[in-house]
Amino acid sequence: MEQEDKVKIGLEIHGYLTTREKLFCRCSTEYKESEINTNICPICTAQPGCKPMLPNNEALKKVIAISLMLGCNINEKIIWQRKHYDWPDLPKGYQDTTSGAYSIPVGIKGNFLGINIRHCHIEEDPARWDPETGTIDYNRCGMPLIEIVTEPDFKTSKQVREWLKQLLILLSYITAVNENAGIKADVNVSVGQERVEIKNVNSIYSIERAIDYEILRQKDLVEKGEKIKRETRTFSDLQKATISMRTKEEEADYRYIPDPDLPVIEIDKKIVQEIEKNLPESPDTKIKRFVKQYNLTEYDSKVLSSNLELAEFFEKVIKITKGIEKMAASWITIELLRVLNWNKKELKDVDIKPEHFAELLTLIHEKKMTELVAKQILNKFVPKSFSPTKGLEQTARIADRHEIEEICKKVIKDNAKAAEDYKKGEEKSLHFLIGQVMKETKGRADNKIAKELLLNLIK
Repeated sequence: MEQEDKVKIGLEIHGYLTTREKLFCRCSTEYKESEINTNICPICTAQPGCKPMLPNNEALKKVIAISLMLGCNINEKIIWQRKHYDWPDLPKGYQDTTSGAYSIPVGIKGNFLGINIRHCHIEEDPARWDPETGTIDYNRCGMPLIEIVTEPDFKTSKQVREWLKQLLILLSYITAVNENAGIKADVNVSVGQERVEIKNVNSIYSIERAIDYEILRQKDLVEKGEKIKRETRTFSDLQKATISMRTKEEEADYRYIPDPDLPVIEIDKKIVQEIEKNLPESPDTKIKRFVKQYNLTEYDSKVLSSNLELAEFFEKVIKITKGIEKMAASWITIELLRVLNWNKKELKDVDIKPEHFAELLTLIHEKKMTELVAKQILNKFVPKSFSPTKGLEQTARIADRHEIEEICKKVIKDNAKAAEDYKKGEEKSLHFLIGQVMKETKGRADNKIAKELLLNLIK
């Protein structure tokens, strides 16, 4: 237990900011992976004499928004640093960043779900270098990145996994980070001695596996009386192990200096206030509000809040329907998601109007339509919804006992063996007969009435 308490895990999370242009030039951030070196210019390939443009204003605003969502304080100015290292993926020989020994990052001293955020800063991405072939693709060079640096507050890989999932949901609320590009993280792990950094782990699954392996590796060394050396490692998904790359660099090794080509950026408080005013409610706050305001279960609240569009769709629907919040939550989290998943779509990809969905729920609630028919109509809402009240006479719920009784008599006559099997104790035969009644009525018969009448007639 004492050794468990010594475990400290910190994250440096990188994400691509959703901007139209790169950080210091006008090159587009949109490109196809196969078309290498097509979105480049003299600036992002560091041709002699080419100076950077002023930093992308859109990217700076996105970093401010993310920092605010993570509870950070926003600095009044940021200073660009040259972070030197000699790798082929950096044509300038340095990376422009707002991190480092003398830097002032965008956001500092935040907290998200109990984990302290040290800072959030902006920097440019290096090129993509394949050391096996020597190929360098500069399409990615100069892409704007955010780096979110946590304090070493994590204790387990499971805690990291769940926190990262919630972070991704939070980031999706403000569409500031490119979801398709994913995230990658540098993971720092210590069991009480020197920390070890695991570089560029590119999925939550791999991050979890890398942490588990590294904790066990370090603990094993401690038990053998060996010292943990400060180093940089990489994680191999194939070997399911971390592998030593090099001794860990110190800040002095990067020879940070302020970039003379980039001015100090003054951050206007009015701009920060405007960004903050337009930020959405956080997922965690939304979950708590849904439970309290609408009396939903925590599970339904979490599912709804996992996607901002889904949560907003729910609130639009219940404004129209009123009084059936739990029913609306259930139909959205189960039936609507079923239809979307079946069609491999997200809500943003289709045109389902809240008023049409609300009409459908109202018809069910007022017992004018069976759930079975409603599900069949919902299946047709993709790609575009329609009013379910049109042609209602053909889909209306049949509740007339005499009409259903006549259908039940016919079903029993046509399926005499099933009726006899039920008398002998085979419960599934009754379900079969109910299914036949629903088939005869195209799902419109009241299920409870049909079951009651079948039981009476079979006796």
